[in-house]
Amino acid sequence: MWSVPSYLLAGMAFYGGLGWLLDRWLDMSAFFPIGIVLGLVLAGYLAYRKYGR
Repeated sequence: MWSVPSYLLAGMAFYGGLGWLLDRWLDMSAFFPIGIVLGLVLAGYLAYRKYGR
């Protein structure tokens, strides 16, 4: 029951963290929200592939 929300939160946290690190390294502010959205989309796709069929 908690697998899908866990996938989504972990994807957002991982790719959001990578985006935050890129923002700090490159002194920008665009990669953090891009990372969160990308993580949500990729985690949603993985959850669909694993549990959606």
